[in-house]
Amino acid sequence: MSDIIASAVKALNTRLDGEGLDGSVRFVIEDAGSVRIDENGATESEAEADCTMTASADTFQGILDGEVSPTAAFMSGKLKVDGDMGLAMKLGNVLA
Repeated sequence: MSDIIASAVKALNTRLDGEGLDGSVRFVIEDAGSVRIDENGATESEAEADCTMTASADTFQGILDGEVSPTAAFMSGKLKVDGDMGLAMKLGNVLA
């Protein structure tokens, strides 16, 4: 597991606070791997999901650090979303 994936899994599980997510979202971090969030929390996984979000490692790290708004990243084309947009918006609350 790459360092960025390991830190993402840890950070996302902390933010989820054991709650999980109703549905599944996969973050594809370019040149690093994927993190999947579902009812069990965040894990490293390439499994399909209801929503797939794709970003560079820098953009993803900025979102996790709170330096980049997920909405602004999406609007500027730095974050791509495929699938359930409503689920992506719910996850925005976790990331903000």
